[in-house]
Amino acid sequence: MKIPKAVKLPSGNWRIRLRLGGEEIPVIRKTETECKNAANLIKAEYLAGKRIKSNREAGDKTVQEIQEEYIKANRAILSPSTVKGYEQMAKWRWGDYKGRTLKRIKWQDMINDELDEVSPKTVKNAWGLLSASMRYAEYPVPNVRLAPCPVREIDFLQPDEIPVFLDEIKDKRYEVAALLLLHGLRVSEVRGLKWKNVDVKHGVLHIRGAVVEGPNGFTPKETNKNRTSTRDVPIMIPRLSELLETGGPKDDYVVTLCSSVLLRDVKRASEHAVGREITSHGLRHSWSSLMYDLGISERQLMSWGGWSDIQTMHKVYIRLAATAENRAKDTVTAFFKGNQNDHENGTNIEKSQ
Repeated sequence: MKIPKAVKLPSGNWRIRLRLGGEEIPVIRKTETECKNAANLIKAEYLAGKRIKSNREAGDKTVQEIQEEYIKANRAILSPSTVKGYEQMAKWRWGDYKGRTLKRIKWQDMINDELDEVSPKTVKNAWGLLSASMRYAEYPVPNVRLAPCPVREIDFLQPDEIPVFLDEIKDKRYEVAALLLLHGLRVSEVRGLKWKNVDVKHGVLHIRGAVVEGPNGFTPKETNKNRTSTRDVPIMIPRLSELLETGGPKDDYVVTLCSSVLLRDVKRASEHAVGREITSHGLRHSWSSLMYDLGISERQLMSWGGWSDIQTMHKVYIRLAATAENRAKDTVTAFFKGNQNDHENGTNIEKSQ
């Protein structure tokens, strides 16, 4: 089993990607020699069967062990999609630090080394899982400094772009799914919508349950994200009513596309229609911003969108469309221009007298 060649990172550190027992273990050190020595030590421990085992005091457990224990203890109360995300983080984050006992780790060094590999947001999420695991193991959580996470704005369709997008998706296999997203549904709610909850006659979608992707594939959830997520949404786009008229077996799902395929199709359609990639979740943003632009009350918007608190709705979803912002600016500019013209006209009249 040959040690791979060390590679110098932009930060100046050196990295070796070990593969042991089907597991990839990044080894990062300040010098090439230190990196090679550390990789050889890990390899020797692995081959000799000396990797740290369980059944120790909490402070002697490894990063990997306490995370696995935390996930196992909370599996029953966590969403399947959350469990899957946690398991992925536990598998891929923290490199060779995963096999070290908690007492042997210099925590800030671990954070800094991980930042050489992935984004600050990814490190923040991974640290959230690890610190929660520490608290569960009754181990004191150390103070560390995390890099600031840049604000990631989700792009969305402006009101005048929505009709163009609707033309682009017409008669496509994902049209129903996209139209449901433009009614403010979450992707998991679109996937969880059954024909028995579609009332075309009265123009209502009964949002009951969801389908999320867990460790064992797509998993139905009888409950929604929160209490207010279980709601009734009026069918507001005539084209959706038309497409839903066909109906289907009451216990069948209306949309059978997997989330990744839907995301790909929506991105392609929006790129072709408006020249920008809009995600599936971006269509929910498009809907909420359109409702805001049309003057729909906040109380009604919260009800249709299924938000549990107004702060979340304001912070995440209600972003004034550029067209509305421009109209507001033009209104103010027109006010000042009008007053300036009136003033100049008045001055000219006085001069002529």
